[in-house]
Amino acid sequence: QALTAAMSSSAIAEALAEQRGGFDFELTKRNALFEASGMKVPRATKTGTTIVGLCFKDGVVLGADTRSTQGSTVADKNCQKIHYIADNIYCCGAGTAADTEFTTALISSKIELHRMATGKQPRLVTALTMLKRLLFRYQGHVGAALILGGVDCNGPSLYQVYPHGSTDYLPYVTMGSGSVNAMAMFETEYKDGLNQEEAMALVHKAVLSGIYNDLGSGSNVDLCVITKEGTKMHRNYDTPNPRPFRYPGGFTYKRGTTETISSTFTPSRSAATAGGSGMEVDS
Repeated sequence: QALTAAMSSSAIAEALAEQRGGFDFELTKRNALFEASGMKVPRATKTGTTIVGLCFKDGVVLGADTRSTQGSTVADKNCQKIHYIADNIYCCGAGTAADTEFTTALISSKIELHRMATGKQPRLVTALTMLKRLLFRYQGHVGAALILGGVDCNGPSLYQVYPHGSTDYLPYVTMGSGSVNAMAMFETEYKDGLNQEEAMALVHKAVLSGIYNDLGSGSNVDLCVITKEGTKMHRNYDTPNPRPFRYPGGFTYKRGTTETISSTFTPSRSAATAGGSGMEVDS
């Protein structure tokens, strides 16, 4: 029995030592022990976003702000949060920017391969299943909160996808730190049978509510309208916070304003040629 236990322990150790892909959670217990002993464990950076989606009688309107934050710092004033999945499917992303970018890019690639294999227009439920399986596999450690919308053979559809992989099918959706403000607009003014102009105006109003009332949301409003005729992206549909003042002529500084401590030049070896003709360039 002792030999069997030793063999099983050895096998377990080898299995644990085996290199695996994906995330590694072996240090979770160690980190919990450090936290219990009084050590301050680093926390995830707070993110901010307002993303919304709304179904109308002929299609779907997606909307998002364009502010990217890193803690209390605005990292990008005009980032794009509406991601391409397929010609008839788009996805808004909130959460960790890298996770939303690469998750949607991965699913977009898989959907294109599926389209080529089947020869048919991709369906939203196909993209939804791929997304929820991917996110559930990582148990919420991929910080991507998504709104998936589009038009397929079943008509316009809108889905809410949480980072843990759970999903909802709803007529209007909001997510992100400004979602409560945007939802207030939807719950007040949404009605069945909206036309495209009314839907765009309501989505625009909802995103503006997030921009004006949530510190993590801001800058401009992006809209994406998806119908059976096609998709139209309205980049910077509204710019409610333009920079009011710019110094005329810009700033100029005299040469030598900043003192040069030292200056050296080391030629690159690759620049030196030992005979032979140079590279030909087409004119």
